[in-house]
Amino acid sequence: MKGCKKILAILLTTVTCLAAMTGCGKSPVKSETDSKSRETAKENGGEVTINFWHHYSAQSAENDTLTKVLIPKFEEENPGIKVNAVSHEWADLHEKLLISAQSDTLPDVARLDSAWVPELQEMGILVPLDEEMSDFGEVADGLLESAMSTAVIGKHTYGLALNTNTKILFYNVQALKDAGIEVPKTMDEFVKAVKELSGTNSAGQQIWGYDEPGLAGWNLCPFIWSMGGSITNEEETQASGYINSPETVKAIETLQELYQDGAITGWNSGDIPMTDGFGTGRYMMLLEGPWKISEMEGAYPDFEYATAEVPAGKGGSISVLGGEDIAMFNSAHKEAAWKFMKFMTSEYAQEEMAKCDQIPVNKEALESDTVKQANFAPFLDAITTAKSRPTVSCWSEMDNELSVAVTSVMNGEKTAQEAMDELAEKYDEMLSLLYK
Repeated sequence: MKGCKKILAILLTTVTCLAAMTGCGKSPVKSETDSKSRETAKENGGEVTINFWHHYSAQSAENDTLTKVLIPKFEEENPGIKVNAVSHEWADLHEKLLISAQSDTLPDVARLDSAWVPELQEMGILVPLDEEMSDFGEVADGLLESAMSTAVIGKHTYGLALNTNTKILFYNVQALKDAGIEVPKTMDEFVKAVKELSGTNSAGQQIWGYDEPGLAGWNLCPFIWSMGGSITNEEETQASGYINSPETVKAIETLQELYQDGAITGWNSGDIPMTDGFGTGRYMMLLEGPWKISEMEGAYPDFEYATAEVPAGKGGSISVLGGEDIAMFNSAHKEAAWKFMKFMTSEYAQEEMAKCDQIPVNKEALESDTVKQANFAPFLDAITTAKSRPTVSCWSEMDNELSVAVTSVMNGEKTAQEAMDELAEKYDEMLSLLYK
């Protein structure tokens, strides 16, 4: 994997330079007013302080639960261990971890987007938990296997699943009823419904049948996979014949056609934010995760919507598996960090976070009344067939290239076949470096 390490070194250098030019990006938000966000774990008079970096939004219910319920409970149960929790924006956390790896200022523990794990593991900064933690097997057995798979790289496991999610179809009940349209169960029905639901409303405002806020893998994979396409082969060693297959190209062409017809939008600067567009009747359908439920309850409590599975195509109904893992860095106070990781994946902590619309991965928590009374059922059903994005260390680069390529198609600069053929060559080169 020497070739990929060269790519990562270049990436780290670039990120460091950019940070120097921009004052290291946005400042993190401290979730404990007296905490020092950049201090490393240390012992003072027998007390250990571990740093936990995460991307729960600073003003969110999740962050409130973390700081006001979970951390106090953990510290009560573990005298002598203090947790310094620091909230970052999602993209800022990724950048900060890359920079901190060079300056040896990593936290003890971090909540990671599951797609980041291969990249960080390739850098050699994550602890292989199955090798170093004697009770790892017992802990892992209590968590969902599908969610735990996102932390497995090669023969070892570099994190614990913390929460899981996927996307399903949200639709405007009244709009479909007024148009005489059945809830789309197939991709063909979905495309037809998107077109028929688009146009102008009684106030002369444009409405769109579907809203998609981005053109990255998280956004595109449900369409690619459900329509029979793929990103790479199963071994994740080759992209040619997969990312540029007829099925994948057809998925991109379908989205391009809808965009050119004025039936979908969302990823352009100035577009109506997803929740507002849906709640005000400007967007008729979305593919979204469980967080959308609480967003709609808070912003548009009287709006009538319902959910359904991702419309099925040649490949079936396949959504994208998301979620976060909690991982430990090599420089950590490992005993204290491991206790915190086990606590965060415990039945108690997982049930508390479920109250904030975080889908648990703890099997016992999934059987709790709290979870059963939540709106998780359709998401849990979708998770059974959802797939992970490629678990390769260069996925962040690949994902960016995918977004660039599909954007060029949407803007009419290239055909879908041209863009995917070029992308296949780039992907093959990236993947080949992993195995040199």
